[in-house]
Amino acid sequence: MDAHVSPSRVAGRTRAPPSKSYTHRAVLAAGYSDEAVVRDALVSADTKATMRAVEAFGGSVDRDGQTVEVAGFGGRPGTPDDVVNCENSGTTMRLVTGCAALGEGLTVLTGDASLRSRPHGPLLDAVFDLDGRAESTRRNGQAPLVVGDGMTGGTVEIPGDVSSQFITALLMAGAVTEEGIDVELTTELKSSPYVDITLELLADFGVEATRTDDGFSVPGGQSYAPEGGAYSVPGDFSSISYLLAAGAVAGAAGEDVVIEGARPSAQGDSAIVDIVRDMGATVDWDEDAGELTVSAADLTGTTVDVGDTPDLLPTIAVLGAIADGDTVIENCEHVRFKETDRVSAMAEELAKMGANVTEQQDRLTIHGGETDLVGAAVDGRGDHRIVMSLAVAGLVADGETTIAGSEHVDVSFPNFFEAMSDLGADVTEN
Repeated sequence: MDAHVSPSRVAGRTRAPPSKSYTHRAVLAAGYSDEAVVRDALVSADTKATMRAVEAFGGSVDRDGQTVEVAGFGGRPGTPDDVVNCENSGTTMRLVTGCAALGEGLTVLTGDASLRSRPHGPLLDAVFDLDGRAESTRRNGQAPLVVGDGMTGGTVEIPGDVSSQFITALLMAGAVTEEGIDVELTTELKSSPYVDITLELLADFGVEATRTDDGFSVPGGQSYAPEGGAYSVPGDFSSISYLLAAGAVAGAAGEDVVIEGARPSAQGDSAIVDIVRDMGATVDWDEDAGELTVSAADLTGTTVDVGDTPDLLPTIAVLGAIADGDTVIENCEHVRFKETDRVSAMAEELAKMGANVTEQQDRLTIHGGETDLVGAAVDGRGDHRIVMSLAVAGLVADGETTIAGSEHVDVSFPNFFEAMSDLGADVTEN
């Protein structure tokens, strides 16, 4: 499906979708429990994959709108009757790998072509070192994976610069092992706020896990049980970034864009608020009400380290293409290992729209002062974040922008184009 975006001005109120990161963890945590309710859940292609995995391990999932009632497997996942298909969800694959490692039998995990190209080797090695079985069928660290044989826990070393999701998988599974798991990092941790999200959510489910001098530790023999039997998912700042950027670059004269669902949490991507402010936009954040208010402004370039906020790279790149001066996105090599190589994808797709971009292995520089965006046919690369960021660029490009693969927004923000249309954007899909 294609999205067609024409130059537009936006204003009004909209609501951010619930957090994808929290929803994944909450649904799996509910699976580890005896039973729990997840409220305000994001129901999307990715999170449905995690729900199906919980069911494959012997739990049941009953969904009514954004309320998900889970009868869990009590920390003892069964052996699935069939292959577990994680589709395009890397978070599902990695978190579920930790869960599958607890099973006495073997679980086969696979996904679509993109997911089968993503690295899992360090997590597989960690499971093996913790007395579980974890293999890549192609022996290249990529799915399909075969995982199981009752991981018991212990101490394990793992790099921190490939994916923070490896640490999350081990911490979530480690709580129900006999020994617990001590994770010792062998390299600097990238995307650290995502582990903070995990620690926050585990605490909300009654599970103790802590940072240590060398990494992280979770004692074994614990049970998952949220207070009152329920957990509520906060709004998603990765998704908020597109709405905030739209208001900053294409807000109607004298009017604001108000984004609801922006309550403070451990999400590193809340850094987008300060980034947009640093570039010159006026952003008010009523943290008690969970509302962000932004109006259009003339933006100037900035320098951003995305070591902890990789999902913000596409949004920052678009802001840089519209701003005056250079915007430098540093420490971004790990962003190449997402649904697509997002560094190259943004460089190449923005270039189609007339942007002057310099790409290096660990840095992306957008020369906004040398850029006048024009409408073009661009490719969303099968990546929800590429699609949504290019849609923001299309709001201020000269002429119509056509984005191939618009249906992929279903991964994290299923009603993205409806929300943009409600704000006044001239956008259609066919």
